[in-house]
Amino acid sequence: MESDRLILRRWTEEDAAALYKYASDRDVGPRAGWQAHESIEDSKDVILKYFSNDCTWAIVLKSTNEPIGCIGYYTHDASNIPIGDDDCEVGYWIGKPYWNQGLCTEALRLMLDYCLNVKHFKNIWADHFTGNPASGRVMEKCGFRDTGMINKCSHLIGGDKDMVKIYQFAK
Repeated sequence: MESDRLILRRWTEEDAAALYKYASDRDVGPRAGWQAHESIEDSKDVILKYFSNDCTWAIVLKSTNEPIGCIGYYTHDASNIPIGDDDCEVGYWIGKPYWNQGLCTEALRLMLDYCLNVKHFKNIWADHFTGNPASGRVMEKCGFRDTGMINKCSHLIGGDKDMVKIYQFAK
């Protein structure tokens, strides 16, 4: 998948150093529900265990060819929130040096197009921790609406104490 500034592509083991560069920042992971990476080996393990699938892509900046974040979708079985069998939940994060530049919005638009036109999901959902309203603004720019529902997500770090706001894509 490709936009003006980004390419979404599969992760490779060779991306471990770039992943660590951004995922080791303690301002990034906890906002998305995971711990900051402690080493390049941690990042390599994440790539091999969690990112090597058909649902997860590296967000690559075209100008540098470097992965600067991650985006993907979860089906009913893996979702943070109660969704239907024909639905998906999208999730994303981007390195702090790239915040507030519209890059997450650009990546999410690519993912929405894929989920709707290639995977043909019926409904698309997303959520964010209540303490991370910037993620909600990205969702709203892409056509999501706040459902007014909140949820605990116990399989996310902090998900038992910090609630998430649930959004649904409005077609």
